Amino acid sequence: MAAADKPVDVTSLLHAWRDGDPAALDQLMPVVYAELRRLAHRRLIGERPDHTLQTSALVNEAYLRLLDANQIDWKNRAHFLAVSATLMRRILVDFARSYGSQKKGGGRGRVELDEAMVQERHRLEDFLELDDVLARLAAFDARKARVVELRFFGGLTPDETAEALGVSPDTVFRDWRLARAWLKQQMSR
Repeated sequence: MAAADKPVDVTSLLHAWRDGDPAALDQLMPVVYAELRRLAHRRLIGERPDHTLQTSALVNEAYLRLLDANQIDWKNRAHFLAVSATLMRRILVDFARSYGSQKKGGGRGRVELDEAMVQERHRLEDFLELDDVLARLAAFDARKARVVELRFFGGLTPDETAEALGVSPDTVFRDWRLARAWLKQQMSR
């Protein structure tokens, strides 16, 4: 197997980067960027068709915020994905709030997503309401709120979510099912 074909040990590179090795960051960035693109794409595919934030813009913003996070005590790849999902949630919520605060037709043109057909339609109000309801869920069941955050905002699979939270995939499925039912009930009020 050629050196270029070897899988990258993201955890080791994250630890080396945290410890100040600039070469680790150079090796990590292509892999990290690919992971961020995957998360962003999975998140934005469900947005409304007139969403002006492209996958690349979300990735770039998350990437810049991660560059400032080199002192995080990275546990592993799953921990990195969990932190990235949280950052993407914050970016999307901030974007929705700023977009919603502008006057209707505030000069923003439509920018097409650069990768896939949009399948679901979400209104800004629903997105912000989901963020508020998710905060209420976190107040009494933080793990279920994290499952929703990682799956919905981060686009993580059940197995990735289980690894990030240190629980079984069955626990993730149960939490996901219960949290979705609770959120749906809260948002239908």
